Amino acid sequence: MMDPMVSEETTRTTPTTEHRTPAATAAPGNAGAVGEPRTAAPRAWTLRLVTVGIVLAALNLRPAITSLGALLEEVRDGLGMSGSVAGLLTSVPPLCFAVFGVMAPRLARRFGPSAVVCAGMAAIAAGLLIRPYAGSTACFLVASALALMGIAVSNVLMPVIVKRWFPDRVGSMTGLYSMALALGTSIAAAITVPLTDALGGSWQSGLAVWAVLAVAAVLPWLPLVRERGTAPGAQEPAQEAAGGASAGEAAARPAREGAVRGEQTPVLRMTRSRTAWALAVFFGLQATAAYITMGWMAQIYRDAGVSAGTAGLLLAVIMVMGVPLAFVIPRVATRLPHQGPIVLVLGVCGLAGYAGLYFAPAGGAWAWALLLGVSNCAFPLALTMVGMRARTGTGVAQLSAFAQSTGYLISIPGPLLVGVLYQSSGGWGVPIALMSALMIPQMVVGFLAGRDRTVEDEAAG
Repeated sequence: MMDPMVSEETTRTTPTTEHRTPAATAAPGNAGAVGEPRTAAPRAWTLRLVTVGIVLAALNLRPAITSLGALLEEVRDGLGMSGSVAGLLTSVPPLCFAVFGVMAPRLARRFGPSAVVCAGMAAIAAGLLIRPYAGSTACFLVASALALMGIAVSNVLMPVIVKRWFPDRVGSMTGLYSMALALGTSIAAAITVPLTDALGGSWQSGLAVWAVLAVAAVLPWLPLVRERGTAPGAQEPAQEAAGGASAGEAAARPAREGAVRGEQTPVLRMTRSRTAWALAVFFGLQATAAYITMGWMAQIYRDAGVSAGTAGLLLAVIMVMGVPLAFVIPRVATRLPHQGPIVLVLGVCGLAGYAGLYFAPAGGAWAWALLLGVSNCAFPLALTMVGMRARTGTGVAQLSAFAQSTGYLISIPGPLLVGVLYQSSGGWGVPIALMSALMIPQMVVGFLAGRDRTVEDEAAG
C-alpha cells in the first residue's frame, strides 16, 4: 500500500532527480535536496551488493503466502483448524499489508530504508521459522503476522531502494525486482510439496525451510544498515504484487510530468470522485481474487483429486503468468483511450476459469490455471489506470493512496468468507460461485474506471 507521505515526497523531489547526474543522485549520502553538494558515486561492488539484496528481498515477498496455500490441508489437520479459521488465516496478508505498510515510510525516515528492509527480511525469517512449531492456531497466526509485517514494509520500500541506488535505471531494476517477486511466488507454490516429501513428509519442515531463503536475504543488507539516505525522488508507486516495470512507469509518468511543469493541484476530495471509487473497488476486488487464489486454489485442486504436488504446480502456473503479462498489459492500456475492453477480457477469462473449476476441476486443470493466471493480471492494469486517471503528480499520489488503501480493506473479508462457505457447504461449489459472482462487479467498476476522465475534474474541493 502506498503511504501518502511517500507520494508527496515523490512528486516534490522528482524535478531534482530528473535533471541531475546519476552520480549525484545515486550517491549513498545524497538525499536529493536542492543545493546539496554532490558526493562520489557508489563503488561498483556496492551497486552489485544492492542488486543482490533487491533480488533476494523480492524472492521473499510471497513464499510465506503461497507455501502455506500448498500445504493448507496438512496445516489445518495438524493444528485442528476449522475452515473458518483457515479463511481468517488467508485474510491476514491483505490486513497486514494495509496496517504495516503505512509504517514503512516513517520507519525509513528514522532509520533509513536499507535498515528497515534488513529488519523486514529478519522478521520474515523469524516468522517463517517460528510459525510451523508454534503449537497452536493463535501462535501460528501471530508468527504469520510477524512474517507478513516484514513483507509489508519491504514491499513498500523496494521502489524507494531502486530509485535511491539506480536513478538512471529505474525501469530495468524495477523489472528485475518484479520478475524476482513473481518467480518467488511461483517457485514456492511449485516446490513446497516436493520439498516437504524430501524432508520426511513433515509440513512443519516444508514451511520452515523457506526461512533459509529469508536468512540469506538479510546478509546483503547488513553492510548497508548505516546508509540512512532516502530516495532522491522515488516516483514508482509501491506495488503489492508483481506489477512490473511497465505498470510502475505508467503510473509514475504523470507524476513526473506534472512536477516538472510545476503544476499546482488543489486538495482533492477523493470520496467525491466516482472514478476514484471505481478504481478503489476494482483494486479491492482484484486483490480479493488474488488472495483467494493464493490461499485456496491449491486446496480446490486437491479436493478434486489432483495430487498435492500437481496442485502446487497449478498454483505456480497461475502466479507465473504475471511475469510476461505485467509488461504487455500496461503498454496496451496506455495506447487505448478507454481501458474497459481490457478489463472485460480479463474478467471473461476469470469467469471461464471459474466455470471450468466448477464443472471439471481435474479434467481441465491446466487450462483453468492458464485462464485464471490471465485474469489475475488485473493488478498491473489497476496500477496503470491510477496513473492515467489523474493529470498531475499530486493527483496521482492522492488517487493511488486512496485506491490502494481502500482496496486492501475491501479485500480482507473475501478469503475468510470462502473458508466459511467451504466449511458450511461441505464443498467448493458455493465458494466458486461466490468467486464468479465477484467477477461481475469487478468488470463493471473496472469498465467505469477505464473511462477517459480525471479525478481533478470530479474531486477538487
